[in-house]
Amino acid sequence: IRQSLPLALENYNLLHRLWREDVVDWEGRFRTPLQGFTSTPRPLDDVPPFVWHASIRTPEVAEQAAFYGNGFFANNIFWPKEHFQRLIAFYRERFEHYGHGTAKEAIVGLGGQAFIAKNSQDAKNQFRPYFNEAPVYGNGPTMEEFTDATPLSVGSPQEIIDKTLTFREWAGDYQRQLFLMDHAGLPLKTVLEQLDLLGEHVIPVLRKETEARKDPETPDAPTHESLVKAKYGDADPRQPRPNANRGDNVTGGSPYQDTEAEVEASYPAL
Repeated sequence: IRQSLPLALENYNLLHRLWREDVVDWEGRFRTPLQGFTSTPRPLDDVPPFVWHASIRTPEVAEQAAFYGNGFFANNIFWPKEHFQRLIAFYRERFEHYGHGTAKEAIVGLGGQAFIAKNSQDAKNQFRPYFNEAPVYGNGPTMEEFTDATPLSVGSPQEIIDKTLTFREWAGDYQRQLFLMDHAGLPLKTVLEQLDLLGEHVIPVLRKETEARKDPETPDAPTHESLVKAKYGDADPRQPRPNANRGDNVTGGSPYQDTEAEVEASYPAL
């Protein structure tokens, strides 16, 4: 676990290349080298999926997301908002530094946590026993203190909506909102009821209000369709076609007929 951060960063650096290059030569710290390696299946329409890099506390993850122009997802549960505000501000600054757009155009996602009931007091009464016994909360601040200090929301649908809409005041406009709904040992029946309340009474209002308040400079999160359009315009997407009897990648070039350039594999130095 002491090497988990460099391992994660290296793994994504490799994955980024494998999705974009037909033939990859690679050598790193944490796995055997690759020579003339082609990953299969290839990305749909030869366009890799949009990637979100998620972090609780690690600026290196935000840096990697910014370097590639990928999305950054801030955990945004359990900790005070000021902690995540710093991470997001850092990501936006580095996103602009690497030339992917302005800080406002960076692609951000946030977590959140909620327990919902039709009225505020019922929500507090129902969630408090779970809050008091959960290891992450137990013997610490009261539920009221914790909801004041962190993104946790416990209350009516309108209270959840109101608190969630404040996130943009310190994070800026953002593109994705996720909620933790099954924490602290909640039974399945309760979790399913929570999802129903969230989907029926909270999400539709959040979508409407977020769209109405969004800065015109804030883009939507990329979709597969938008990424294909950006790469190919109105042309047909590339569909890699394997060569017949392709042999191997080490002594030859690409296994695909339409690779732009033949690049022979190089062995790692001994």
